[in-house]
Amino acid sequence: MEVTKIKNQQIEGKHGRPILTDYIFKQDGKPKRVLIFCHGYKGFKDWGAWDMMGTQFAKNDYFFLKFNFSHNGTNIDNPSEFLDIEAFGDNNYSIELDDLQSVIDEVLSEAFEFASEVDSGKVDLIGHSRGGGIAIIKAAEEPRIGKLVTLASVSDYASRFPDEEKLQIWKEKGVQYILNSRTKQQLPHHFQFYRDFKENEDRLNIQRAAENLKIPHLIVHGSQDTSVSIEEAGKLFEWSPASKLCLVENADHVFGIQHPWEEPILTPEFDYVIENTLEFLQKPSEELWNSYREKAEKE
Repeated sequence: MEVTKIKNQQIEGKHGRPILTDYIFKQDGKPKRVLIFCHGYKGFKDWGAWDMMGTQFAKNDYFFLKFNFSHNGTNIDNPSEFLDIEAFGDNNYSIELDDLQSVIDEVLSEAFEFASEVDSGKVDLIGHSRGGGIAIIKAAEEPRIGKLVTLASVSDYASRFPDEEKLQIWKEKGVQYILNSRTKQQLPHHFQFYRDFKENEDRLNIQRAAENLKIPHLIVHGSQDTSVSIEEAGKLFEWSPASKLCLVENADHVFGIQHPWEEPILTPEFDYVIENTLEFLQKPSEELWNSYREKAEKE
């Protein structure tokens, strides 16, 4: 059965901007486990091969949902272009956590347009890079999440802010800029980004969240990732109570994918990621939890 793709649906967010979502699933009227994907920094739902990834999960009977964080810099008319750079500058981790909560609430609601296609029990999360950190934090605080997969995830946010001298300059100017190497745009970060982090530092502590996880966690990382060190995957594996570490040999931060991705097939590295993720998702949670805990105790 062919999969259905419903593109660019709007969910009302909590911060004055809609959250644009895609649904990929077999439209057969049978309830399916929901799998939500969170993109990373300077990312968007239609980047590279995320759509092909969603199709693979949908073929395996998942209701796959990917979305643009409301303040990621894209807009409704241009969901793949950073044309709203002021929204990008107004973004922060708290907004992204609220956006993810809005998505979870929507897809599990009885009023959801495709409620007959959705198993309204638990949802599973996949997060890439910065989105991995968001997924970890949300998985630790939202009881309706059943399994967690992080791809090339960061292990902390605090170390990514500049030193005290640069922080002071940022505070005085009110804004600093970061180069988007793909588009060559200078994207703004308003100082509220740092202020919000400090005000919510305990909640935004990925280590604290990982240590408090009550669900199985698959940690996927490329051995040649130069954007997020493989050491960060090791930390997540150490902290997360019931985790499995899946290293992808010779893979970079995006597992050999680029944007746009116009090839008819995925890279071998990304195929390996999807195969291992499917194997993890299709096993009973209790079995995974017990086996991972046993391994940790033996070590």
